[in-house]
Amino acid sequence: MNIFTYPSPAEWDDLVRRPVADLSALSGTVRTILDDVRKEGDEAVKRYGEKFDKVSLTTLSVSEEEMDEAVSLVSDELKQAIRTARENIGKFHAAQRFTGKKMETSPGVTCWQKAVAIEKVGLYIPGGTAPLFSTVLMLAVPAHIAGCKEIILCTPPNHEGKVHPAILYAAKTAGVHHIFKAGGVQAIGAMAYGTESIPKVYKIFGPGNQYVTAAKQLVSLKDVAIDMPAGPSEVEVIADATANPAFIAADMLSQTEHGVDSHSLLVTTDASIIPGVMQAIEKQLEQLSRKEIAEKALINSRIIVLANEREVIDFTNLYAPEHLIIQTAGYARIAGQIDNAGSVFLGPYTPESAGDYASGTNHTLPTNGYAKAYSGVNLDSFQKKITFQEITPEGIKQLGETIRVMAAGEQLDAHRNAVTVRLETI
Repeated sequence: MNIFTYPSPAEWDDLVRRPVADLSALSGTVRTILDDVRKEGDEAVKRYGEKFDKVSLTTLSVSEEEMDEAVSLVSDELKQAIRTARENIGKFHAAQRFTGKKMETSPGVTCWQKAVAIEKVGLYIPGGTAPLFSTVLMLAVPAHIAGCKEIILCTPPNHEGKVHPAILYAAKTAGVHHIFKAGGVQAIGAMAYGTESIPKVYKIFGPGNQYVTAAKQLVSLKDVAIDMPAGPSEVEVIADATANPAFIAADMLSQTEHGVDSHSLLVTTDASIIPGVMQAIEKQLEQLSRKEIAEKALINSRIIVLANEREVIDFTNLYAPEHLIIQTAGYARIAGQIDNAGSVFLGPYTPESAGDYASGTNHTLPTNGYAKAYSGVNLDSFQKKITFQEITPEGIKQLGETIRVMAAGEQLDAHRNAVTVRLETI
């Protein structure tokens, strides 16, 4: 853990820099896999699954029997937790439904929008070191509410060719239509291009390692839309002397256990809290099953002491954290001045893990500073908006000359004539 005391604003750019891998070095490998999947379909997906996931599959689709087996393997306690989370996520995202309003911009000129679901969406759920069934809920629930007609999910199986039962149960609970045993770059390629088994989709969602991230970026250039650029997970905690050191430590460690490249920051104006936080981190670290991962992530994590609240706010807006936790006496005042963050957690009893699992907000969020320009996944992510307009004869008489003058100014004669021929009939 690195500690920086009263850095000048000139040093802030270095302090907000994440430990992000250079994906350009992976492009050759990723392109080869994507090209093979485009050409060979299922065969390439299975071949790369055998190479990387060490599993030989005869079929990619998860069967009904496997779904039924998963239901029996998940404990009643976890089933109830998944159902509760699904309900809260559903409530929050259902409240985001768009209502288009017709408006008359000029006499006789009426314009409006309609939200339409993206018909086919693909959800990628990593295998890795933890079964991310919560991400299934975060992606599938809003997709279902939006009205997507085809929701498919790809996830790598284990060495026995099985998908984790909690992932399957969450998918069933959230309304996923089809599940396939495919991971890594080959899964992204399958959803982008389509194979004999896996349908081509119009937009791909979900996290993944640096190879998956590179694959999503490549296929998004011309083949399919993606949710957002993605990088390692991150959290910033703003705290003062009123904050509980154990709470701060727990929030920072909950981020570091995601992966060795995760990023945790503590930003404060009160250096006196640092010893207590460091002591709490050391104590809690010993109790973690993923201690080694968290320890490595802490190497790149930072504690930053700034001069005043204004600097804290300006620094935070520059960092644009994926997750922002504010544990200060005046947390509402600070929160009102935050312009760049993926998701904000207010007060001492609002841990990031609430948003990760069950409060209802979405945990698929912009990282690596992209919160300056991107929102987290929400209902709009699974919809597109179509604009409509209708002009009456009186409307084209009122607006027509404006259109004709502008078209002439751009030397687009056919545009001008499209109005002229109509005006001549009135």
